[in-house]
Amino acid sequence: MKYPNLEKLIEIIEILRSENGCKWDREQTHTTLRRNMLEEAYEAVDAIDDKDANHLREELGDVLLQVVLHSQIAKEANEFNLEDVAKGISDKLIHRHPHVFGNVKVNSTDEILDNWEKLKKEEKPHRTSIMDGISKSQSALMSAQKISKKAVKVGFEWPNETSLYDCVISEIKEFQDAKTVEDKEDELGDILFAVVNLARWNKIDAEQALLRANKKFIARFRAMEAAANKELEHLTLDEWDKLWKQAKVLTKKI
Repeated sequence: MKYPNLEKLIEIIEILRSENGCKWDREQTHTTLRRNMLEEAYEAVDAIDDKDANHLREELGDVLLQVVLHSQIAKEANEFNLEDVAKGISDKLIHRHPHVFGNVKVNSTDEILDNWEKLKKEEKPHRTSIMDGISKSQSALMSAQKISKKAVKVGFEWPNETSLYDCVISEIKEFQDAKTVEDKEDELGDILFAVVNLARWNKIDAEQALLRANKKFIARFRAMEAAANKELEHLTLDEWDKLWKQAKVLTKKI
């Protein structure tokens, strides 16, 4: 099976990185492209959320560009190339799917995930703590979710949902009692971490929930801007409240 357009993309990147190519492309390193990798991944996620296939195709192309570009940079440094990247992920997928490529029998998705974690642990014997392997670059909210899930896997869990609610309320009380900005920051972090666990308990992705809340707030605020009959800065509290209630009705389906 051949992929002429993928081969063409690899060739284009090689040319852009060559002496006769583009000065900007030649100057790029793994570090300078770090932000680009994050931005392109988030834009692809936006396209997924928008359910826009054409937009997703475009954004996946931008993500693929980052993969090929980083692989070319590594190739020039005699570290690895795109073929090595493909081989690495292919080998990993085969190893972690013994129920497909081997003789392991499974009866549920849970068993598949359990096997995945066991095999992952075998691949990374250098990880001695359950907390190893948490990305330092992902958002704090996503990190909190992963930390929480890892702790739960070894039994560190609230006994019931009521105790989790009590924890959230307790953390809010501690925030209210905090005297300094530094103490308030610590306590606010504890509130957020407790709420992340509340989301996990209810099988809700906290990152996705906050993204939806952001989207909803923006839509409602724009609706208020459109409905306001004077400068926003001059609105009274009652006027703001009225506009907000109207906006909630107008944006109910968002």
